[in-house]
Parts: sequence; C-alpha cells; structure tokens
Amino acid sequence: MKRTLKFLALLMVMSFAASNAFAQIVVKVRPVRSVVVVKRSPAPSPRHVWVDEDWIAKRGNYTWHGGYWVAPPRQGAVYIPGHWKETRRGVIWVRGHWR
Repeated sequence: MKRTLKFLALLMVMSFAASNAFAQIVVKVRPVRSVVVVKRSPAPSPRHVWVDEDWIAKRGNYTWHGGYWVAPPRQGAVYIPGHWKETRRGVIWVRGHWR
C-alpha cells in the first residue's frame, strides 16, 4: 500500500511538472505595444521596489501589464526583469522573478 501511494504521489508530481513545462506561449513575432507614459506613484515604503511593465501570458496570448510597487519576498532579494528568449520553436517571454 505504501509503495502504491508513493508511486501515485510521484506520478502526480511528474504530471504537474510536465503540464507547467508546456504552458509557455511560443510566438514567431514579438507582440507590439504602444508607448504609454505612466507617472509612477510614490513608494509605499522605503523597502518597496518598482517592477516595470511586463508581459503576462493570458488565454494563449500575451497581455501588457503596467508597473507596480512590491515588497521583496526576503531581505537581499533582487528583482530580475522579464525578457524575451529565442528558442528553436520561436520566441518566449520569460517573466520577471526574484533572485
């Protein structure tokens, strides 16, 4: 019984990992966005960091999302901005993340 439960848990983890691996949207031509000038509001606290505008994958398309203030998840964390990455199949957007 224990062995069966371990196998089922492993199977669930593998299926979750596989579904996330194929969740990227691959494009042949990068989306174009219009230039929008946004006045940045004051930071809520000295600890907050401004995250620039970013693309978000939504319903099979990329949607432009405006910038916002956010507190780092831990002390010493550095925000890495999102960027476009060339692949053999096309171009994908790698979202910004904390390092």
